[in-house]
Amino acid sequence: MTTATNEYPTRAYGATAPDSGVGPMQITRRGLRHDDVLIEISHCGICHSDLHSARNDWGRSTYPIVPGHEIVGTVAATGEGVTRHKIGDRVAIGCMVDSCMECDHCASDLEQYCLDGGMTGTYNGNDRRDGSPTFGGYSERIVAREEFVLKVPDSLPMAEAAPLLCAGITTYSPLRTWKVGPGSKVAVAGLGGLGHMGVKLAAAMGAEVTVLSRSESKRADAEKLGAHAFLNTADKAAMKAARGTFDMVLNTIPVRHDVTPYLHLLRIDGVQVLVGMIDMMPELHTGVLLGRKVLTGSGIGGLAETQEMLDFCAAKGVLPDIEVIAMQDIQTAYDRMEASDVKYRFVIDMESLQKGP
Repeated sequence: MTTATNEYPTRAYGATAPDSGVGPMQITRRGLRHDDVLIEISHCGICHSDLHSARNDWGRSTYPIVPGHEIVGTVAATGEGVTRHKIGDRVAIGCMVDSCMECDHCASDLEQYCLDGGMTGTYNGNDRRDGSPTFGGYSERIVAREEFVLKVPDSLPMAEAAPLLCAGITTYSPLRTWKVGPGSKVAVAGLGGLGHMGVKLAAAMGAEVTVLSRSESKRADAEKLGAHAFLNTADKAAMKAARGTFDMVLNTIPVRHDVTPYLHLLRIDGVQVLVGMIDMMPELHTGVLLGRKVLTGSGIGGLAETQEMLDFCAAKGVLPDIEVIAMQDIQTAYDRMEASDVKYRFVIDMESLQKGP
């Protein structure tokens, strides 16, 4: 076991209880182990899971908790054994900071599905070596194992790169897994933080993209984001006419809902991938699956796939639509996010931490 020395006092924002809100706090980052990288954080994206974790909506939060798993910044120091990164590199950290790196899944570049206790979350997790809590990107710096630190291509603006570490890879991974490309017909259900990235990525891969929404007001946005068509799911005649036409429905809707109408839209051997609904699914008449329709879910991608996604976005010019905020405005951002009043992702400028509470 390596020994940590020279710890780093760090300004952060976090929650101390389910009803405390997110406010300023001081945390300590561990000193560098031989394989660690110290990153000065420039920007951190805001994910719905940050809000849910801060409030313990899922019953799994351990306090104090510092959210944030869409992290970009610059390498400030490295452990003596680090070979992947050097001081000054533009780097990123996503939803995980460690795994066993030895099981069959980890050996297959699927660290997010680690068989030995699961991946170690960037926040609200426990360090695999000393058991200490992991704290996320709502902070001025972070220390992480070098393998879990990714490279940000020079052509990606840092602020826009941040949401790619969760919203980007969450939608990229199923598109790649089911080999979306030219000739594919992809429907994206929901047009929020995840959905807007699904539209942009699928279109950049060469697919014909349709946005599915019951809100007619989303039609213009869908077109601006690169969708080729819009299907109003409240229009029963239009939904019936579209049956059996899509290879994939990328379902990004974050609340509990009936997935059956989207299964009807699939061709034989088509797939509906759930990436947004983390809840009990309503009852499903399994007869619809007899048409060889696939219903599945997908999490984030592994390290290699996440780096591939960053490189793809740089090469294709795929960037999320963001609104940059100060750290001090986090509660307002949470309120607006719950009201769907953001297009389409909030990103915190960490320089604002220097200004105090």
